Amino acid sequence: MAGLDLSSVSDSNMAMLIHILLILLAYLLGSISSAIVVCKLMRLPDPRNHGSNNPGATNVLRLHGRKAAALTLAGDVLKGFLPVFLAHMVAAPAWVLGLTGLAAFCGHLYPVFFDFRGGKGVATLIGVLFGLDWLLGLAFITTWFIMALLFRYSSLAGLTAAALSPVFSAVLQRSVMLTIPVAIMAVMLFWRHRSNIRKLLVGEEDKIGQKD
Repeated sequence: MAGLDLSSVSDSNMAMLIHILLILLAYLLGSISSAIVVCKLMRLPDPRNHGSNNPGATNVLRLHGRKAAALTLAGDVLKGFLPVFLAHMVAAPAWVLGLTGLAAFCGHLYPVFFDFRGGKGVATLIGVLFGLDWLLGLAFITTWFIMALLFRYSSLAGLTAAALSPVFSAVLQRSVMLTIPVAIMAVMLFWRHRSNIRKLLVGEEDKIGQKD
C-alpha cells in the first residue's frame, strides 16, 4: 500500500523490544542480592536470619564487618547504576530510563531469586540516581552525609535524602517521566523502612557505630 513505511514499523518494534528487554534485565539484575551472595562467598551466616534480618549493607556491617559490608554496598549500588547506564548508552527515551531504574530498585526490594525477601533500597536507589544523572546521585549522598553527621542515624539520613530526591529530580532534570519513577522509589523506600520509622519515633533506633 502506498504510504506504508515497513522499515519504520520494523524499527519501531525493534526499539520497543529493546526497551522491554532493558526493563526486564534491570529487574533481574536488581534481584541479585549482593548481601546474600557476598555472605555465601565469604562463608558467613545469611543476613536474612540474623541482626535486623535485612539483606543490606548496614546489617552486614553490624554482623560481619567492613569488608563484607563494603562489597555488599558496591554490589547494591552497581546493580542500580548499570541498567540505567546501559539504557543511556542505547539512547533510550526518558520514560524507559525511569522504568529501568524503577525495575532495578523493585528487584532489590523483591528479588525473584531469593523468595522476594530483599533489602530496603538505599544503596540501589543511589546507583539508580547516579545512572540517571550524576548530579542527582551527588545531591542524594550529600544530603545523606549531612543528616548522618548531624543525627547519627543511617535510616533517618536515607529517608531524608529519599524524600528530597523527587525535588532534586524536578529541579535538575525537569522531566516528569523521570521525576515520577524517582518519587515512586522514594515512597517504596519509606514503606520498607516503616519499622525504622517506628523505632525513630520512640527513640529505639540504633545510631551509626552503636554496638548491640
